Amino acid sequence: MVDKSVIHSSPHLTTTSWWGALLLGLVFIAAGLFILGDVALATVISAVIIGFALLVAGVSEVIHAFSAPHWRGFALRLLIGVLYGLCGVALIADPLAASLVLTLVFALALIVSGVMRIFQSFQYWRWAGSLLLLSGLVGTLAGFVILAKWPVSGLWVLGTLVGIDLLLHGVWWIALGLQLRREPRTAEP
Repeated sequence: MVDKSVIHSSPHLTTTSWWGALLLGLVFIAAGLFILGDVALATVISAVIIGFALLVAGVSEVIHAFSAPHWRGFALRLLIGVLYGLCGVALIADPLAASLVLTLVFALALIVSGVMRIFQSFQYWRWAGSLLLLSGLVGTLAGFVILAKWPVSGLWVLGTLVGIDLLLHGVWWIALGLQLRREPRTAEP
């Protein structure tokens, strides 16, 4: 069930036609299926896009560090900008090798965050702690599966995650479109 207060409080959603939401959902699903058709290529493309984003962020941080040197943390901001830039260049220069490293870091992050959620689930048991426990177990297991298949998993993990994300986002847009079609909308004053 879609929360009506969200729909009525957002001018974008009140002016979006239900069929526009359905169409957008279909576009997301088609893009997700396309990416899942060749996850290795999608992984490399994702690494290059992330590389350009890091490069732009790094250059921006360095420019900002020099344009406002009187701000505290000049050296730290400069260092962060240089590191972002170097990581961006590394991703662009060799996206396949960088994908392997990103996948390793991602697997380790899944394991660490999963273990943390497992411990927290007992602390928050009264507030759906069982769901937090399940989330922690799934995250930890996923991290170990990716780690067990590493470095080969570096060829498919990023592309698979992007494809699944697009599919799920597309399903949400379709569900929203169907909900908008069923519920009459009133214009906000």
